Amino acid sequence: MGRLLEVKDLSISFGGIKAVQHLNFHIDKGEVLALIGPNGSGKSTTVNMISGVYIQNSGTITFDGKEIPPTMSIAQRAKLGIGRTFQTPKPFAHLSVYDNIYTIALQQNTKAQAAELTDEILNLAGLYDLKDTRSGKLSIEKRKWMDLARCMATKPKIIMMDEVMAGLNPSEMEASLELVRTINKEGITVLFIEHVMKAVVSVCTRAIVLNQGQLLCEGEPKAVLNDPEVIAAYLGGEVDVARN
Repeated sequence: MGRLLEVKDLSISFGGIKAVQHLNFHIDKGEVLALIGPNGSGKSTTVNMISGVYIQNSGTITFDGKEIPPTMSIAQRAKLGIGRTFQTPKPFAHLSVYDNIYTIALQQNTKAQAAELTDEILNLAGLYDLKDTRSGKLSIEKRKWMDLARCMATKPKIIMMDEVMAGLNPSEMEASLELVRTINKEGITVLFIEHVMKAVVSVCTRAIVLNQGQLLCEGEPKAVLNDPEVIAAYLGGEVDVARN
């Protein structure tokens, strides 16, 4: 289907600390790619460079066939189709679930179009019955779902999902994984940043591993998770994807 996102020789440092060094990887259209690695390995920093929160020191980011100027704003990148969630969702807590999504949808649509899009997203995300609930009262699971729903209101081509499984129990996790699959079936490419290895194996077609800001290895998820270098750098022992 062709490449949607490609980073080449991407590097950034903070006060002499090399957070990401000479990173190269790509994501194909329609793919669910896992980005994994230990804390401090550069995962969130990489997402922040792609989304425009940080400006890389060197290297290039190409999206949908066009190189992104380093100074392009977060809003401009969102209009291109680059979406992301955060480890800790930060909704408009005083607004209803509906208004949280509708407010985002209004940015690029008429009121009628935004209302129609909001209804579609509420149904897709399984949140329609909660549309009148104040978002600040949602469970952590539903808050994460709403974060994904708000992201979908920007009509993204890719969503970079930053630890959407964190803090969920097994049943909540399975429901959330099904939502990820549903989003992907809508034609949205997914970069899946996660520590829960069972989730990675369940939904991802390919995985890349970062360690100390550099690409350690990449490949099919189960093979990657059993790579001796990955075990030594990240998992600290024998991998059992059924338990992790």
